[in-house]
Amino acid sequence: MFIYSGFAAPLWRESRPLHKTKGFHVSGSDRQSYPPMSDFLAARNIAFTQGYDDLSFLHPRPDHVIIGNALKRGDPCVEAVLNAGIPYTSGPAWLASEILPGRRVIAIAGTHGKTTVTSLLSWILEAAGLNPGFLIGGIPANFEQSARLGQEYFVVEADEYDTAFFDKRPKFMHYRPYGLILTNLEFDHADIFPDLVAIQLQFSYLLRTVPSAGFVIAPQNEPNLDTVFAKGCWTPWTRIGAEAEWSAQCDHADGRQFQVFYQNKYQGTVHWPLLGEHNVANALSALAAAQHLGLSSEQAISALSRFQGVKRRLEHYITIRDIHIYDDFAHHPTAIRTTLAGLRQHIGPQNRILVLLQCGTHTMRSHQHRATLRPALQIADHVWILSPQSDWEIDLCLEQTSIPIHIADSIAMLTKQLAETAQPGDYIVIMSNQSLDAVHKALVDNLNGCPLRV
Repeated sequence: MFIYSGFAAPLWRESRPLHKTKGFHVSGSDRQSYPPMSDFLAARNIAFTQGYDDLSFLHPRPDHVIIGNALKRGDPCVEAVLNAGIPYTSGPAWLASEILPGRRVIAIAGTHGKTTVTSLLSWILEAAGLNPGFLIGGIPANFEQSARLGQEYFVVEADEYDTAFFDKRPKFMHYRPYGLILTNLEFDHADIFPDLVAIQLQFSYLLRTVPSAGFVIAPQNEPNLDTVFAKGCWTPWTRIGAEAEWSAQCDHADGRQFQVFYQNKYQGTVHWPLLGEHNVANALSALAAAQHLGLSSEQAISALSRFQGVKRRLEHYITIRDIHIYDDFAHHPTAIRTTLAGLRQHIGPQNRILVLLQCGTHTMRSHQHRATLRPALQIADHVWILSPQSDWEIDLCLEQTSIPIHIADSIAMLTKQLAETAQPGDYIVIMSNQSLDAVHKALVDNLNGCPLRV
């Protein structure tokens, strides 16, 4: 029996269910564990502590420690592991050595859409009776878990973020995929990469690991990815998009029903609850991969029509007095824009969209998206922003907007103002890549206590 103790999201969260399933005794810690993952761990009696100063996971001495990429030299838990001579590794390295050998790995990489595409393809394989293993940076409603062992196929969300303090390669370099889906590519992770060129170089290395007997899927008309392919690709690749091998025609502008075409031949129609053109593109990527894995279009389209979505991807939270509250993980201008565009197309111009946004990533706090944040928010009718911890003059980059934008440094102030502004028929979208449980609770309390505006 091995004791695996890991810390630091996301690696800590990614690896834990697989450890438990393989029969290891698991414990660990995280800087902040929050729903849905904290609920998932608690339901499986997996012990964890908040923060990295509590070294109780070392008593009794574990057989192995997985160290997440948020930890660095000087952190008490890292120093304790090193000084005690306890064997340690990273989450991706453990996955590569303990889970992936002997399996056919399909990796999904890119700036946006990784979680959704990984969930879609996993569900298509599941619906076909193939019992895939998977590792997803979220919880798909069809599975209610983020990872499992499965059998022949293993679908993995492949992140370009660095692996650990002792291994600065992107996590995806460990996975050696048979099939690779590239969703898109933009500059992100400003704390790791100096510019887009540095990210493109890592993606070109990833392409080199895909065998010529495998497959690569990518969207057409993505210049940033075209640059990557120009560096070399030794694997057959399939394009998706309006004039590509796989294409779609939306029957509804919001993307909840669309026809699928392969080489201009009609394959079927998808009816599902997901919104937005970006999710239609995500579906095409999954369909193309399913075809490479031997599934028929009919099988895959039928599965997509039964897909229920992913938690915190424009997930309905609650409706109070005809005010609809949604929770969303978007934290990059492109994701913010596409998510709000899908919702706008769904509800039409007659209903208002109110946004509460937290700029929680290093990239958002590093001035990188100052020029694109304002137009991304213009789809909304009213915006409240939780002031970033670092001063990057967010108020200046949001000047000259045609919609009211408020910036405040307290949840209490934001939720009070939002509740006082809301009226029946409004759609409130809370957007953050971090836990905003306090926001949800405060907003609900304020809405229940505020007189309605009409």
